[in-house]
Amino acid sequence: MASWIFHMFMMMLSTFISCSQSKRDKVLYCSACKAIVDELNYSISQVDPKKTINVGSFRLNPDGTMTDKKVPFARSETHLSELLDGVCNSMSDYALYIDPDTHHKQYRRFAPRVSGSSEDFPDFENFKFDGPEASNNLKFACETLVEELEDDIISLLGRDEGDVQEKLCSRVSAPHVAEMVCADPRGDLEKVTSGLQRRKQTMAESKKEETTEAYGEEKL
Repeated sequence: MASWIFHMFMMMLSTFISCSQSKRDKVLYCSACKAIVDELNYSISQVDPKKTINVGSFRLNPDGTMTDKKVPFARSETHLSELLDGVCNSMSDYALYIDPDTHHKQYRRFAPRVSGSSEDFPDFENFKFDGPEASNNLKFACETLVEELEDDIISLLGRDEGDVQEKLCSRVSAPHVAEMVCADPRGDLEKVTSGLQRRKQTMAESKKEETTEAYGEEKL
């Protein structure tokens, strides 16, 4: 009897989790994922590259000395963990942005990180400010992803790899964001256009070679 009740409980829990994930808003969670990476990268860039942190086992060696190793503080696990603790507080500086050309919706930063900053920000006319509720929703999405993806975030940013945002938000977060692919339609359009151009060029070159070969055969 007890095992049957436990089995039913696990089935209900699994169903609840699946339903809650399927209801996640793609725009909200994809934006939160991208914002996390942007904010962390900015914070990392503000750290003195000469700053180091001691790491090691803190065990005494046979000769009585202690194992000690210094590594750059920026991108260390300690540093990234500290940043993740407060990264979602920055979500209040984001609002829903609607691209005037593609109509693609995404939460983007509208406030400069530093007063008098020369950062290039989108036109305010294309932002939609829905008050504290929208900001709170984005913060909740941010906190949810940080909790679920903390190890992946630390691993990717710790290795200082390129395209962290793409790797994290398009692949790593897919199971958590209802199999979402957080892609920008503008970027997809550019890829398609580029592919078509390459295909046309290849066909033109192939046709040119065929014409040259045919001309050579006629001449012979």
